[in-house]
Amino acid sequence: MIGEEKMKKRTIIFLFSIAVFGLFLSSCTEDVLDIDNTKDLSDLAIWSTESAAEMYITASYKTFTDVSQVANSRTQFYDSYSDIMKSTAWDIYNHAYNKSLLQASAFTTGSAGAFENWNQVYTERIRRANVLLNEIKNYGVEKYGEEWSNVRRAEVRFCRAFSYYRLIRVYGGVIIRTDVSGVNGGVDDGAYQEDIHRARATEEESWDFVVNELLWAAENLPESWPENWEGRATKKSAYGLLSRMALYAGKWQIAIDAAEKVKELGGALSPDYAKVFQVDGGQDNSSEILFSLYFLSGSVTHSFDSYNRPFGDRAVHGTSAIYAEHVPTGDLADMYEFSDGTEFNWNTYDENHADPYNDREPRFHATILYNGSQWEGREIETFVDGADGFVEFQQSSSTGGHTPTGYYLRKYLQEGYSDFVTKGSYQYDAVIRYAEVLLNKSEAYAQLDYTRYQSEALGALNEVRTRVGLPGKTASDAPNKEAFMSLLRKERCVELAGEGFRYWDLRRWRLAENVINGKNAYGVKITKNADETFTYEKVNVDGGTPRVFFERYYYFSLPTSEIANNNLCENNPYW
Repeated sequence: MIGEEKMKKRTIIFLFSIAVFGLFLSSCTEDVLDIDNTKDLSDLAIWSTESAAEMYITASYKTFTDVSQVANSRTQFYDSYSDIMKSTAWDIYNHAYNKSLLQASAFTTGSAGAFENWNQVYTERIRRANVLLNEIKNYGVEKYGEEWSNVRRAEVRFCRAFSYYRLIRVYGGVIIRTDVSGVNGGVDDGAYQEDIHRARATEEESWDFVVNELLWAAENLPESWPENWEGRATKKSAYGLLSRMALYAGKWQIAIDAAEKVKELGGALSPDYAKVFQVDGGQDNSSEILFSLYFLSGSVTHSFDSYNRPFGDRAVHGTSAIYAEHVPTGDLADMYEFSDGTEFNWNTYDENHADPYNDREPRFHATILYNGSQWEGREIETFVDGADGFVEFQQSSSTGGHTPTGYYLRKYLQEGYSDFVTKGSYQYDAVIRYAEVLLNKSEAYAQLDYTRYQSEALGALNEVRTRVGLPGKTASDAPNKEAFMSLLRKERCVELAGEGFRYWDLRRWRLAENVINGKNAYGVKITKNADETFTYEKVNVDGGTPRVFFERYYYFSLPTSEIANNNLCENNPYW
């Protein structure tokens, strides 16, 4: 069980290490404090003890917390840019979700809008990683040896690869700046004019760089860490992330091989899907969660519960600080099959089922709070005027914490945890799961040669389905690659919903125009009748305006500052 007691033993490296490192600096010896040169002081303080150096290195993981779907759900909840989740606010809470989907002016020349991250990632994450790699060479090797240093280099390169991934998925080809690519063979940090003027690599070259970084990291990372450093990247973490990156790169065999390495290293699905996302769920999730961001009850927290609980919890917990900022759409809810594997359909569900919800597969119940679902000793009421209510979305305000779709998000909420009001939330963010790796492998087999590897592609897909008791898909269900990819895309949706994959998947599949542009998400407006039955009405949840996704959105504009200052950098087409 990854419960609170075990989490107390972890070093919370991702958010906590900087604070601890600051405490270390304040307790340096008088000899260190006597040094005049602040650069020497900084280097000596950082590398004087192994514990200080470790804290400095683990701060590299901040690139993951920047886009945490749990810790940053208010501003970085990527599924709400897609068809499967809906932001309940127009411009309150600094939400850019609906404007990005409904306004053609949301993305302009010189700005990637809500996805703008060029300057932040290069300045705060990549430059820091490059400086750190240079310092490991200059200080770490002499102080702690080559073997120690290679493991820490692997951590930093693992993080740097993720930073480049964040850039490439937004802009396409990027400028590759490393710790050895400067004009003098050192850090490429813009200190010299010659370093500022750099051309972009192609998209293929950029992905190749990321893949090679992760291959090197995977070879040099340990299989596990001592308990006091549990939570840092391992071989499984690197191979798991590599399986994802290889899909973007179109390196199908590498994706397959990486997935196989994860399996060899102990990757496996946990028995209960719902408990994968529960910190006190009573289940060991260590085989499935390959890399997570961990938090600590009472000290290192976030606000996921407050931001995503259903409206009716305001009365239960006596607080107005419940916002239901992101809710599942009807598009997502309808993808979940019934428990016997039959498809859901609003026109025919009542032929074999008493209601549209109760007999759905386990992932539906673990991901979505629906009208009639049991939640903390009460029944969710998303019907009009119910405790959790329905409020139509308006392109000018917020729903005030109500749902405009008829659903609320359940995944990651900690049922029975009432201290979120005063102490915040502390559930982890499962950044890389073995279920994703299986789906990556399944897709890679299909893309490599579906005719030849049909059995392998279906096998990996069915492992994910079998875990939740659904019947496996057969060759007759997917006689060709196109049919299989349709199944695969749906499976990724329902397995990974709320974890931030859908928008980026649509982009890399080049399906975002088909799914988003000119379309609207929909929800279900539920009315309770006098005889206690319910009437269900499908409704547009976007306020009537069609969504937009233009071809040029697959590669957003680089920032004006980069184009102006870098003579060799060209912007993307159409911008």
